[in-house]
Amino acid sequence: MENHTEVTYFILLGLTNSPKLQVPLFTMFTLIYLITLIGNLGMIVLILLDSHLHTPMYFFLSNLSLVDFGYSSAVTPKVMAGFLTGNKVISYNACATQMFFFAVFATAENYLLASMAYDRYAAVCKPLHYTTTMTTGVCACLTIGSYVCGFLNASINIGDTFYLSFCTSNVIHNFFCDIPAVMTLTCTGNHINELILILISCFNIFLALFVIFISYVFIFITISKMHSKEGYQKALSTCASHLLAVSIFYGTVIIMYLQPSSSHSMDTDKIASVFYTMIIPMLNPMVYSLRNKEVKSAFKKIVEKTIIPRFCHNA
Repeated sequence: MENHTEVTYFILLGLTNSPKLQVPLFTMFTLIYLITLIGNLGMIVLILLDSHLHTPMYFFLSNLSLVDFGYSSAVTPKVMAGFLTGNKVISYNACATQMFFFAVFATAENYLLASMAYDRYAAVCKPLHYTTTMTTGVCACLTIGSYVCGFLNASINIGDTFYLSFCTSNVIHNFFCDIPAVMTLTCTGNHINELILILISCFNIFLALFVIFISYVFIFITISKMHSKEGYQKALSTCASHLLAVSIFYGTVIIMYLQPSSSHSMDTDKIASVFYTMIIPMLNPMVYSLRNKEVKSAFKKIVEKTIIPRFCHNA
């Protein structure tokens, strides 16, 4: 057997080595993370406080906000700390932990988006049976199933990746422990592991996309048959936000995970990684709130009932 030293820690190259960009990037990512926290946690609190939002759609939306908060928090604080301290070292166990939680929440989001598509199908295509179709039990099962799939996928990916030996290099060409970036560091043949990663990713992504596609085929067929312009616009507006979120999420995920590591461009991967680890979790609450009258109305009520009276009382 060839003598080699096993890797006990990794070095994250980050986004840039330029000292001049460290502070501006730290400021930018801190702002992004704060917006992400306020937006997603605010959405969850808003849905909890307003009884009018206690419906299946907003139940799924609150869980979407939770997983967005989760996988952003698995990555962004470490990136911010790296910019602030210049320390780019991450231990072997910390790298595995970061990868695990990121995979759990990202996979859960994948299936939550599919569940939300089915919910929109039930609301638009079967409005009279909506309350009996999307019961509390059905919503709970779909949501729990999303988290279980996330846990299983993360466990398989962690086992598949960290089963390999890392002895040639410990430098990760990314700003976090992403699976493709870590897998390229192995000193053993990783073709089978890479194939497993692609197959599992394909199964998760295309199963969810299939549910979304079929749901929207029926939705658009139903919408096209509507004679009422008001009903047509209402049905379309309820789906617009979800479609936008789906397009942004799957566009970047497919770029990252459905190609061999030999085809990966490090710079392209970093840009895509920034987008789906930081930008998407920040955008989702904006997408759903800016295009949603019920969310705007609930926020207005909360402000009028709590914030304004307290401000006036203190004044």
